[in-house]
Amino acid sequence: MQRRLIGRLAAVVLAALAFGPAFAAQEAPDALVGRISNEVLAELRADPALKNGNLDRIIALVDKSVMPNVNFRRMTAAAVGPAWRRATAQQQQQLEQGFKTLLIRTYSGALAQVGDQTVVVKPLRAAPDDTDVLVRTEVRGRGDPVQLDYRLEKTPGEGAGWKIYNLNVLGVWLVETYRSQFAQEINAHGIDGLIETLDARNKSNAAKG
Repeated sequence: MQRRLIGRLAAVVLAALAFGPAFAAQEAPDALVGRISNEVLAELRADPALKNGNLDRIIALVDKSVMPNVNFRRMTAAAVGPAWRRATAQQQQQLEQGFKTLLIRTYSGALAQVGDQTVVVKPLRAAPDDTDVLVRTEVRGRGDPVQLDYRLEKTPGEGAGWKIYNLNVLGVWLVETYRSQFAQEINAHGIDGLIETLDARNKSNAAKG
């Protein structure tokens, strides 16, 4: 039951990253998380294709809109760990694409389970000049509220603003969960072995529908 709930919440997070518009970068981090979370819940209820887990539609939305809201390169680098710095540019690109596809395919089926949940953002504990913050939320619906937290960084330069680089579902950080899995594969078969494993898992998930 808990595994299904985690999958459902992770699906909401991934969809939220996909739906958020580029101007979200100008918002305060807690306002950004709150607005995107509640907008995506409304979208999921209204769009049958998303609610039914239409993978092509989900992937298209993520490819189009994910980058303004998440530092996925940092997320992938953190999940891969120290081996990331030894990877070539091509390997890093393959790892990033493989990890993104894995997350989308793993959780897309949970979109159909989204129902009457609402998201409540807790008061932000951060100084005005902080560039790395934790935004805590609760997902409320049937049963007890569920913790869903986000780590965001404020990035400079073009496209500057707040970007998500990790998330915590029920006390478990997403990046750290995958880091332990990826480390085992890298230690056994190297970076190319991890790339091949991601590719194989994605092909297996695709074959399952």
